[in-house]
Amino acid sequence: MDPMKTYDLIVIGTGPGGYHAAIRGAQLGLKVLAVEAAEVGGVCLNVGCIPTKALLHAAETLHHLKAAEGFGLKAKPELDFKKLGAWRDGVVRKLTGGVAGLLKGNKVELLRGFARFKGPKEIEVNGETYGAKSLIIATGSEPMPLKGFPFGEDVWDSTRALRVEEGIPQRLLVIGGGAVGLELGQIYHRLGSEVTLIEYMPEILPAGDRETAALLRKALEKEGIRVRTGTKALGYEKKGDGLRVLLEPAQGGKQEEIVVDKILVAVGRKPRTEGLGLEKAGVRVDERGFIQVNARQETSAPGVYAIGDVARPPLLAHKAMKEGLVAAENAAGKNALFDYQVPSVVYTGPEWAGVGLTEEEAGKAGYKVKVGRFPLAASGRALTLGSAEGLIKVVGDAETDLLLGVFMVGPQAGELIAEATLALEMGATVSDLGLTVHPHPTLSEGLMEAAEALHKQAIHILNR
Repeated sequence: MDPMKTYDLIVIGTGPGGYHAAIRGAQLGLKVLAVEAAEVGGVCLNVGCIPTKALLHAAETLHHLKAAEGFGLKAKPELDFKKLGAWRDGVVRKLTGGVAGLLKGNKVELLRGFARFKGPKEIEVNGETYGAKSLIIATGSEPMPLKGFPFGEDVWDSTRALRVEEGIPQRLLVIGGGAVGLELGQIYHRLGSEVTLIEYMPEILPAGDRETAALLRKALEKEGIRVRTGTKALGYEKKGDGLRVLLEPAQGGKQEEIVVDKILVAVGRKPRTEGLGLEKAGVRVDERGFIQVNARQETSAPGVYAIGDVARPPLLAHKAMKEGLVAAENAAGKNALFDYQVPSVVYTGPEWAGVGLTEEEAGKAGYKVKVGRFPLAASGRALTLGSAEGLIKVVGDAETDLLLGVFMVGPQAGELIAEATLALEMGATVSDLGLTVHPHPTLSEGLMEAAEALHKQAIHILNR
């Protein structure tokens, strides 16, 4: 019998969190094994963030070509779905190949196969046993099913929805008003589908700022997407004219039926832990199935860490990346903690982004809340982009002037939110944002103006 192979660190999963953890561990001098059951890069690179953003860019380019007639540019674009799919896959291959190269270049050993725990510090892969001083679980998440809507030919999950080259339905129902549903819904609308989107909660992006979420909804509706909130889907029947979906108000009431050709279920994701044998490692999960971790990303089993989607919400790649670095540093004997300022971005057109506390959250936390707003209708740069519908909103504490949160809807919001995240990370005041010189004309000026508006000192809007 061959002796067990041992390492300083084993990382299970090579998504954004896993490959960050493996590389950082190797940088710190650890002998690292990374185990991957599917494709290097995980959900994000293969069937999540990256292919979705590629399709969003293509759909946005098409949208801009059609809108360009408003300022004198006429074009007649044609859609080649097979070429679009090939381009999307090319982007994915370049990035996943790059990650594999980074693992190899950092001397991380990559093992293909499904890992199962045999004990607190041992796993089995392809019939072989491997041990380590520390292990990091980075197995990610998968689409959550919805009762009455089993995934298949007619009911898609987010992975199936990426395959635009297989046909665009004339009528698409999207169930779920979070980032995934909104982004894929807009892609299909801009590529030619009639899209209806329903959300159970009173507003889309129910975990975000209500005011900016409502503005995003208004923009999507203006574009032609039918958005219905406070609505639930009970089930469907396949008939000759399509899929007959039964809808009902979330709080009960009169039911109605709509007819569509395909259904996309985007009601969330669940942690991927099935078959891992967590109980053999002494790793506990909470009532929702997420692995319980502390601020060091350590589980209930000493020396076993969990990061990314499998650990806790929000299920975001950049959160997983940072958690991976924290876990690897602790595995290497350091004492790293995660300063939990995590921005969220929805890459629709316009984009939505937010970080920190909403007005409601800040009030519940005991702050004396004060808000500054800057509408993009007053932004010279937004007007030159033909994208003046939007808002930048700053939430602060009236007593200490501490910056608490920033939320925005508009072009390039996903880029602008990084400045706000840095400000929160450094404990900045609202005045710090207002005192910072921003280049003109830019969208970033809106952050400065929103901060000034909180103090009733904005220049380009009336202070009320």
